Amino acid sequence: TVLARSNQLDNARLGLAIARKHVKLAVDRNRIKRVIRESFRHNRQQVRGLDLVVLGKAGTASLSNKQLFSSLESHWKRLAETKSTPS
Repeated sequence: TVLARSNQLDNARLGLAIARKHVKLAVDRNRIKRVIRESFRHNRQQVRGLDLVVLGKAGTASLSNKQLFSSLESHWKRLAETKSTPS
């Protein structure tokens, strides 16, 4: 899950909340956080002007890096589209 809010800045900021309750092993939590950060770096310009918080849900640890990266790509794309459309 990705939560977003406008931040009135030229850059995007990222927060991570990968709970031990949902992802038991520290190795898995760290791997998930690395993939999220890397995906964010690749898409920073798309989500410019937003504060983002990525929440890890149950079952996230069972995803491969490629699946996780793909899921995040769709989140960034959706956020960029909703940001560009006037409300």
